[in-house]
Amino acid sequence: MPADPQRSVTSEPPRGAGTSAVEVRRSPRRSRTVSAYREGDRTIVLIPARMSEAEERRWVGVMLDKLAAQESRGVLGDRELTERALHLSEQYFDGRARPRSVRWVTNQNTRWGSCTPSEGSIRLSHRLQGMPEYVVDYVLLHELAHLLVPGHGPAFWRLLEAYPRTERARGYLEGVVAAARLPHPPAAGEAAREE
Repeated sequence: MPADPQRSVTSEPPRGAGTSAVEVRRSPRRSRTVSAYREGDRTIVLIPARMSEAEERRWVGVMLDKLAAQESRGVLGDRELTERALHLSEQYFDGRARPRSVRWVTNQNTRWGSCTPSEGSIRLSHRLQGMPEYVVDYVLLHELAHLLVPGHGPAFWRLLEAYPRTERARGYLEGVVAAARLPHPPAAGEAAREE
């Protein structure tokens, strides 16, 4: 039986897919929309048939990030956040960064996280809640690195090179900041004002 040209399956999951395989389904009836959902141990991404392979790769990444964000909305409590930080320290820093406390705070609106090395405390902004797990992990690792190296010099950034999603997470956070600066369209039913 010949392979279905409307379906493609990646044998290795792309970054962001966790351990599940990704199946892309192309539809001639789908003109613009892209959607994705989990089905057992695989992720199904539905795209228009006319999309190029480059567009497919880009949209698969976007949809995997969206699914990860939706799934991470079951927000970790402070205890789970501390456990996550300890796990990340073991995985990327040989367990050398040992925070005494890790918690969410609501008073950090211009930073994603902060750290007080003398106390061993890490605080993450509540604005990270609901973002993809790899973004929260990056911010945790960033603050864990400050327990080992003060400032943002070369030694600090060398530590973060161990995390393979550093650049992607930084790009995500930069996008969030940039989007917040964009003018917002008027809400439904609200007239646009010209100034």
